[in-house]
Amino acid sequence: MINSPVKNTMAKISEGDLKTFESVFRKYYEMLCRYAVKITGDSDEAEEIVQDLFYLLWEKRQTLNIDVSLKSYLFAAVHNRCLKYIRHRNVEEKYRNGIAGEGSGMGMSPEDFANSEQLYELLEKTLISLPAKCSAIFRMNRFDGLRYSEIADKLSVSIKTVEANMGKALKILRKNLKDFTEVA
Repeated sequence: MINSPVKNTMAKISEGDLKTFESVFRKYYEMLCRYAVKITGDSDEAEEIVQDLFYLLWEKRQTLNIDVSLKSYLFAAVHNRCLKYIRHRNVEEKYRNGIAGEGSGMGMSPEDFANSEQLYELLEKTLISLPAKCSAIFRMNRFDGLRYSEIADKLSVSIKTVEANMGKALKILRKNLKDFTEVA
Protein backbone atom coordinates (compact mmCIF):
# COMPACT_ATOMS: atom_id res chain seq x y z
CA MET A 1 0.00 0.00 0.00
CA ILE A 2 1.44 3.33 -0.98
CA ASN A 3 1.60 6.10 1.55
CA SER A 4 -0.34 9.32 1.44
CA PRO A 5 2.50 11.62 0.27
CA VAL A 6 3.06 9.37 -2.76
CA LYS A 7 -0.67 9.33 -3.51
CA ASN A 8 -0.73 13.12 -3.23
CA THR A 9 2.31 13.46 -5.47
CA MET A 10 0.84 11.16 -8.10
CA ALA A 11 -2.54 12.89 -7.86
CA LYS A 12 -0.87 16.26 -8.51
CA ILE A 13 1.11 14.86 -11.43
CA SER A 14 -2.04 13.22 -12.79
CA GLU A 15 -3.75 16.61 -12.71
CA GLY A 16 -0.88 18.10 -14.72
CA ASP A 17 1.01 19.85 -11.91
CA LEU A 18 4.30 20.54 -13.69
CA LYS A 19 6.08 21.81 -10.55
CA THR A 20 5.43 18.54 -8.73
CA PHE A 21 6.58 16.56 -11.76
CA GLU A 22 9.75 18.66 -12.01
CA SER A 23 10.50 18.14 -8.33
CA VAL A 24 10.17 14.36 -8.77
CA PHE A 25 12.39 14.59 -11.85
CA ARG A 26 15.07 16.59 -9.99
CA LYS A 27 14.89 14.30 -6.97
CA TYR A 28 15.36 11.02 -8.85
CA TYR A 29 16.96 11.80 -12.21
CA GLU A 30 20.63 11.60 -11.24
CA MET A 31 20.31 8.53 -9.04
CA LEU A 32 18.29 6.74 -11.74
CA CYS A 33 20.94 7.63 -14.33
CA ARG A 34 23.70 6.27 -12.09
CA TYR A 35 21.69 3.07 -11.58
CA ALA A 36 21.11 2.72 -15.32
CA VAL A 37 24.82 3.23 -16.07
CA LYS A 38 25.69 0.39 -13.69
CA ILE A 39 23.38 -1.92 -15.64
CA THR A 40 24.04 -0.79 -19.22
CA GLY A 41 27.62 0.41 -18.97
CA ASP A 42 26.70 3.27 -21.30
CA SER A 43 26.10 6.72 -19.79
CA ASP A 44 24.46 8.17 -22.91
CA GLU A 45 22.05 5.27 -23.21
CA ALA A 46 21.38 5.39 -19.45
CA GLU A 47 20.35 9.04 -19.69
CA GLU A 48 18.14 8.29 -22.68
CA ILE A 49 16.45 5.45 -20.79
CA VAL A 50 15.73 7.67 -17.78
CA GLN A 51 14.58 10.60 -19.91
CA ASP A 52 12.26 8.30 -21.86
CA LEU A 53 10.84 6.97 -18.60
CA PHE A 54 10.05 10.47 -17.34
CA TYR A 55 8.57 11.39 -20.70
CA LEU A 56 6.24 8.39 -20.54
CA LEU A 57 5.45 9.12 -16.89
CA TRP A 58 4.25 12.56 -17.94
CA GLU A 59 2.46 11.32 -21.08
CA LYS A 60 0.58 8.57 -19.21
CA ARG A 61 0.13 10.52 -15.98
CA GLN A 62 -3.67 10.37 -16.12
CA THR A 63 -3.88 6.60 -16.58
CA LEU A 64 -0.86 5.53 -14.54
CA ASN A 65 -1.66 3.57 -11.40
CA ILE A 66 1.34 3.07 -9.12
CA ASP A 67 0.76 0.50 -6.37
CA VAL A 68 4.20 0.83 -4.77
CA SER A 69 6.33 3.74 -3.65
CA LEU A 70 7.23 6.13 -6.44
CA LYS A 71 10.94 5.48 -5.89
CA SER A 72 10.42 1.70 -6.16
CA TYR A 73 8.33 2.15 -9.29
CA LEU A 74 10.95 4.36 -10.97
CA PHE A 75 13.85 2.06 -10.13
CA ALA A 76 11.96 -1.04 -11.29
CA ALA A 77 10.99 0.72 -14.52
CA VAL A 78 14.59 1.79 -15.18
CA HIS A 79 15.82 -1.72 -14.38
CA ASN A 80 13.37 -3.28 -16.86
CA ARG A 81 14.19 -0.72 -19.56
CA CYS A 82 17.91 -1.35 -19.09
CA LEU A 83 17.43 -5.09 -19.46
CA LYS A 84 15.38 -4.49 -22.61
CA TYR A 85 18.16 -2.26 -23.96
CA ILE A 86 20.76 -4.96 -23.24
CA ARG A 87 18.64 -7.61 -24.99
CA HIS A 88 18.27 -5.31 -27.99
CA ARG A 89 22.00 -4.53 -28.03
CA ASN A 90 22.76 -8.27 -27.93
CA VAL A 91 20.42 -8.93 -30.86
CA GLU A 92 22.08 -6.18 -32.87
CA GLU A 93 25.52 -7.52 -31.95
CA LYS A 94 24.52 -11.04 -32.99
CA TYR A 95 23.27 -9.64 -36.26
CA ARG A 96 26.50 -7.73 -36.87
CA ASN A 97 28.62 -10.73 -35.88
CA GLY A 98 26.51 -12.93 -38.13
CA ILE A 99 27.32 -10.74 -41.10
CA ALA A 100 30.99 -10.58 -40.12
CA GLY A 101 31.03 -14.33 -39.45
CA GLU A 102 29.69 -15.01 -42.92
CA GLY A 103 32.61 -13.12 -44.38
CA SER A 104 35.26 -14.90 -42.37
CA GLY A 105 35.55 -18.60 -42.93
CA MET A 106 32.20 -19.39 -44.54
CA GLY A 107 33.50 -19.28 -48.09
CA MET A 108 32.62 -15.67 -48.83
CA SER A 109 34.96 -13.76 -51.01
CA PRO A 110 36.31 -10.39 -49.82
CA GLU A 111 33.94 -8.79 -52.36
CA ASP A 112 30.95 -10.65 -50.87
CA PHE A 113 32.02 -9.61 -47.39
CA ALA A 114 32.32 -5.97 -48.47
CA ASN A 115 28.87 -6.22 -50.02
CA SER A 116 27.43 -7.63 -46.79
CA GLU A 117 28.94 -4.71 -44.87
CA GLN A 118 27.42 -2.31 -47.39
CA LEU A 119 24.10 -4.12 -47.05
CA TYR A 120 24.19 -3.72 -43.28
CA GLU A 121 25.03 -0.02 -43.63
CA LEU A 122 22.21 0.42 -46.14
CA LEU A 123 19.80 -1.34 -43.79
CA GLU A 124 20.81 0.91 -40.88
CA LYS A 125 20.69 4.04 -43.03
CA THR A 126 17.21 3.09 -44.27
CA LEU A 127 15.95 2.40 -40.75
CA ILE A 128 17.32 5.74 -39.54
CA SER A 129 15.61 7.53 -42.44
CA LEU A 130 12.20 6.08 -41.56
CA PRO A 131 9.85 8.02 -39.29
CA ALA A 132 10.75 7.29 -35.65
CA LYS A 133 7.61 5.26 -34.88
CA CYS A 134 7.93 3.27 -38.10
CA SER A 135 11.58 2.44 -37.42
CA ALA A 136 10.84 1.54 -33.79
CA ILE A 137 8.01 -0.79 -34.82
CA PHE A 138 10.20 -2.51 -37.41
CA ARG A 139 13.06 -2.96 -34.93
CA MET A 140 10.73 -4.25 -32.21
CA ASN A 141 9.31 -6.82 -34.61
CA ARG A 142 12.39 -7.92 -36.53
CA PHE A 143 15.20 -7.41 -33.99
CA ASP A 144 13.40 -7.90 -30.66
CA GLY A 145 11.04 -10.58 -31.97
CA LEU A 146 7.87 -8.94 -30.65
CA ARG A 147 4.49 -9.78 -32.19
CA TYR A 148 2.31 -7.02 -33.60
CA SER A 149 -0.06 -7.23 -30.61
CA GLU A 150 2.86 -6.85 -28.16
CA ILE A 151 4.16 -3.84 -30.07
CA ALA A 152 0.68 -2.29 -30.12
CA ASP A 153 0.42 -2.72 -26.34
CA LYS A 154 3.88 -1.28 -25.66
CA LEU A 155 3.34 1.77 -27.87
CA SER A 156 -0.35 2.24 -26.99
CA VAL A 157 -1.40 2.10 -30.63
CA SER A 158 -3.74 -0.16 -32.57
CA ILE A 159 -2.59 -3.33 -34.27
CA LYS A 160 -3.65 -1.71 -37.56
CA THR A 161 -1.17 1.12 -36.88
CA VAL A 162 1.58 -1.44 -36.29
CA GLU A 163 0.63 -3.28 -39.50
CA ALA A 164 0.58 -0.05 -41.52
CA ASN A 165 3.99 1.02 -40.20
CA MET A 166 5.49 -2.42 -40.85
CA GLY A 167 4.10 -2.32 -44.38
CA LYS A 168 5.62 1.10 -44.93
CA ALA A 169 9.00 0.01 -43.52
CA LEU A 170 9.06 -3.17 -45.60
CA LYS A 171 8.09 -1.32 -48.78
CA ILE A 172 10.93 1.19 -48.31
CA LEU A 173 13.40 -1.56 -47.35
CA ARG A 174 12.45 -3.63 -50.41
CA LYS A 175 12.95 -0.60 -52.63
CA ASN A 176 16.33 0.25 -51.10
CA LEU A 177 17.54 -3.35 -51.01
CA LYS A 178 16.41 -3.88 -54.61
CA ASP A 179 18.60 -0.95 -55.61
CA PHE A 180 21.47 -2.49 -53.62
CA THR A 181 21.21 -5.91 -55.27
CA GLU A 182 21.08 -4.37 -58.73
CA VAL A 183 24.26 -2.39 -58.02
CA ALA A 184 26.14 -5.13 -56.13
